[in-house]
Amino acid sequence: MHHLTLQNYLSRLRHSMASSHLWLDEQGRARGRYFNASLTSAFQAIRSGVDHQIVAYEAYARSYDPGDQGLNIWKLLEYVANDDESVELDRLCRLLHTLNFYRQQPEPGLDLYLSVHSRLLAAVEGNHGNAFRRILNTLEIPHEQIILQLPLITPSQRWVLTHVAENYRRNGFRIGVNASSLEQAGDLLDRIRPDAIKIDISAANHAPAQISLLQRADQAQCNIIFRRIENEARLLSLQQANDTASPYLVQGFLFDLPKATLVGPAAALPAAASHVSATVVATGAELSG
Repeated sequence: MHHLTLQNYLSRLRHSMASSHLWLDEQGRARGRYFNASLTSAFQAIRSGVDHQIVAYEAYARSYDPGDQGLNIWKLLEYVANDDESVELDRLCRLLHTLNFYRQQPEPGLDLYLSVHSRLLAAVEGNHGNAFRRILNTLEIPHEQIILQLPLITPSQRWVLTHVAENYRRNGFRIGVNASSLEQAGDLLDRIRPDAIKIDISAANHAPAQISLLQRADQAQCNIIFRRIENEARLLSLQQANDTASPYLVQGFLFDLPKATLVGPAAALPAAASHVSATVVATGAELSG
């Protein structure tokens, strides 16, 4: 870790009490308190679809558990916190994730994906992202490596999503969006011009449309991330459908479980995923022979 200002801030947090709003525990993890819940961060890797090297991490807010088995804090508090409290919780989570990521950043250049809860699209007024940008500037952390990931929307929220995305972009952040289908991903690519689009692997069920989206996204310098890859069959189906040189990224339990510790950019590919990759290569060789 090379961020001197961040190191100094973390040093001060080490002397904070566990009953305070924000502190470091004995493992060095930044933790926060909201209502009666103790919060911390879990990270899941996002990998290249070609060689499965880690290119980014997504952060999740979890209730603290020493064995990385904490619960999704937004699900716990969704029906407790009002809109103003949700904004406060979102800002606390972003700070926690930033501290926990950069205190153990394995190598410069990895992106950090931070989700924006759907409540915040309407709850936050004014200049979206300005408060977070000021925090990053104070800690001397480069905002260019952070992608603010906007939630799935309903048709009535299209204008809100566009407004929020433009505000975040004016504050210097890169923008990620979620799509429920290949068709919606294409619409978001044209309308929002995001830096990344996430789509559930189960929705990638039409090879020609999938290839077309990847080619358009490549031209627009937008990453397509296929998420929730939980088994070999899903990965194999994705790889076989993409008879194109257009790049894409992958994420899911087949590769990584969310946990507090970053696994590093050069971590070995899990055995199951390695087996699927080898199978696809062998199949391609047979077809071309």
